[in-house]
Amino acid sequence: MSAAVVTGAVSLPLLAKSFAFDNSLTGTLVFGTITVTILLAAAGLLSRAVFFLGKDEQVRRELFTETAVVNGPGIKLVNPLGYRKATKIKAQMLGTMDFVKIKDSLTGKERVERGPQLLFLGPYEEVKEGGQGITLSKTEYLTVTDQLSGNRVVARGPCVWFPTTPHEKASGRHTAIALQEDEYIRLKDEATGQRWVQQGKALVVLESTWKVEGEVRKAWTLKTFEYVRLLDSVTGKVTVHTGEKTVFPGPNENLLDGDKLSAIDLKVDEYVRLEDQSDGEIRVVAGTSQVFLGPNERVMDGGKKKAIQVDEEHAALVRDASTGQQSLKTDKQLFVPGPHEKIEEVRDLIKLADHEAMIIKDKDGQLHFHYGNHEKHTSTEPKSSFLQPYAEIVQLWWSSGLRRAKRDLCIERFDCRAQYMWFEFDCRTTDNVELVLEVTMFWEAVDLAKMIRSTGNLPGDVYNQARSQFIKHVAKVTLKRFMDELHSISSSIHTEDANFYESRGVKIHSLEVTRYSCSDKRTSEVLQQIIEETTNRLNRLSQAESENEVKLFRMQGLIEQEKMNEELLQIQQKHTRAEAHVAGAAEAERVAAFVQGLAEPVPKLEDRIMMWQVLRKTDALTVISEGGGNLYYTPNDVDLSIRTD
Repeated sequence: MSAAVVTGAVSLPLLAKSFAFDNSLTGTLVFGTITVTILLAAAGLLSRAVFFLGKDEQVRRELFTETAVVNGPGIKLVNPLGYRKATKIKAQMLGTMDFVKIKDSLTGKERVERGPQLLFLGPYEEVKEGGQGITLSKTEYLTVTDQLSGNRVVARGPCVWFPTTPHEKASGRHTAIALQEDEYIRLKDEATGQRWVQQGKALVVLESTWKVEGEVRKAWTLKTFEYVRLLDSVTGKVTVHTGEKTVFPGPNENLLDGDKLSAIDLKVDEYVRLEDQSDGEIRVVAGTSQVFLGPNERVMDGGKKKAIQVDEEHAALVRDASTGQQSLKTDKQLFVPGPHEKIEEVRDLIKLADHEAMIIKDKDGQLHFHYGNHEKHTSTEPKSSFLQPYAEIVQLWWSSGLRRAKRDLCIERFDCRAQYMWFEFDCRTTDNVELVLEVTMFWEAVDLAKMIRSTGNLPGDVYNQARSQFIKHVAKVTLKRFMDELHSISSSIHTEDANFYESRGVKIHSLEVTRYSCSDKRTSEVLQQIIEETTNRLNRLSQAESENEVKLFRMQGLIEQEKMNEELLQIQQKHTRAEAHVAGAAEAERVAAFVQGLAEPVPKLEDRIMMWQVLRKTDALTVISEGGGNLYYTPNDVDLSIRTD
């Protein structure tokens, strides 16, 4: 705002000074000075008495005891000597969105003025603060606090908010919480402590005492096979909600399982065991069905299980936890255990081949022998059966390896067929040669009852017995004699130990030494040389015998060939004579016919014979001329004479 200040009367010292001029001044000058002074004083009084005010102006006058205000527009006349100071002030233009807080400094009262208006302040009023109204959309709101009473109210849009009293203060613009159909939010009234859940679809405007707990969350949309369990944190009650629907929790409810759950889908061969944690009751649900857990139920045994298919080859060993007794379920069924039953194991039907046998120990410790061969098993011991409760299969741990050093071979099924056993051991001859013998035994288990009563390690006993017998017999002979009588020594040991093997239910069919060697390296080399020399001698004898057989066979072949050649020559000679005879007869007939035909023209026989010879010579020359050969004649042959003149 601007202000113009008008001063009061003319200063008296100035008038006194004007009368102190030099008396030499003329009266006109004095009069003029007085006139100017009067005019200036009149102008000053006029400017203090008259104010020209526009429409947006006012004059604030500070009187000697109070303050007065004159508002425009117009020409305002006031007593020029009745106030100390006057100020022209611009009125404040308030727009549509403007407001100001005005305070009266005399009374201390405050008020709010909002536009649109041209605001003229009172004598003692001043603008404390100003501002603009807050525009709120449909989704916005303000929290307004009354600083005198402490009350808080909510101003909701759509509107333009202006304070109605000077003591109202807005906390800022907030956006309402928009909830969709499947959303919710937890609210708490801090004034009353009440908590509730606001479900969508809604536009939530928080009241002044409301507080949001958490954030906007999605409700649980449940399908047919889904469910949720909600725990009330105040009462501890659990509520189960199943689909199809949308579930909103209560103000104190939270998910018990962390997320929505799927029902346990049980097929026809499945079941699940459930425990009610409130009373400890257990129930079993079998398929086909969908299982929803109750409020206090939990799944036992890790979830759904497969029912046991009890048929001809499978049985179920079941223990009743309430009595501790075991039972074997053999009836054909899809077995599902009861609430207090536990499946210990599924037992397969024990099927024995004709050559197999098995020993079963019952709950009283008695042994039962089962044979696959129908000729051996009794009527009370079936060929195929299930292992009964409290019974067990007898296991024998036999030694393994060539020297039977480890007892790590577990035998449950006994092979009653004859079979081989290999082992080796050391022994020493009478000439102090240490040998390593490899022995093969062909044996057969014939009486399991004797075997189980006599020993728990049949291969170990057999090995040790054979080893002791070989040590005893080999110690009585030299190396050379051992090499010569090896098989007789094995036979004698086999014969002498018959009672030992029979007492253990074993029959030994044969006992042979398949290989022997010296444990000492140098002796082994000498023995190897002896063996090689013997082998070479036998090879040479065999080679000579083979060569003789080859020569003999070759000679026999030559003889047979000559005989055949002789027969061939005889046949060829016979054929040649026959051909010559035929050819001669034919030639004789020709000659005879030629000679007889010329009997009349050529009476002499000599002439006819000469003519025949000439014809034969002509035929010979014809044959020679037609051939590719060269004919050479001597002068005597052609009767040629050479003469020179």
